[in-house]
Amino acid sequence: MATALVAALVAVVGVLIARGLFEVPVLAPTEEGTLGNASTLRLAVFAAVAALLATGLLHLLLLSTPQPRRFFSWIITLATIAAALAPFLSGADLDEKVATSAITVAVGLAIGSLLSGVARSALRPAR
Repeated sequence: MATALVAALVAVVGVLIARGLFEVPVLAPTEEGTLGNASTLRLAVFAAVAALLATGLLHLLLLSTPQPRRFFSWIITLATIAAALAPFLSGADLDEKVATSAITVAVGLAIGSLLSGVARSALRPAR
């Protein structure tokens, strides 16, 4: 739950930076204000759900896979890259695509780094 909260907050801060500092529309036109509309909440919820799914994946890997952290890192990295490329498939302006992609990368980095640290402490050394 802690990683989900952090991921959601990273998404909200990313929207604040994009809209508030750079006046770049992310997920909604800038007329919606710095905090935006329900789309901002949707992005934060998506980030939290992604963190919870990643936590479940990590748990399964820890139970069933040799070198689970290595596989987890690969999966999170590739999923983050795929999610970051998705905005570039839309017809939006380039600045909106870059801002949305940057927020996605920040969320992916937060999820990956936090859960990798948790996995490190969850693994017990072999005797």
